Amino acid sequence: MGKKVKSILNFVAWITGVIVSLAVGFAMAGGTLSIPWLSSIGAGIVTMIAGWVVIISTLVSAALALLKQ
Repeated sequence: MGKKVKSILNFVAWITGVIVSLAVGFAMAGGTLSIPWLSSIGAGIVTMIAGWVVIISTLVSAALALLKQ
């Protein structure tokens, strides 16, 4: 496999991971997606906080990855 094809596939896999992480994070923060045993604690506030942690960590890691390039 050529070096260019490999780098394109790596980029596609990376951007897919970022999109999925953001989708899950926003769903958790918005209350659409919950973790059954976690949502019972504090009326879902733990799930919402976990969602925001996912969102922030994904954005920070994406920014750092883009700056590294």
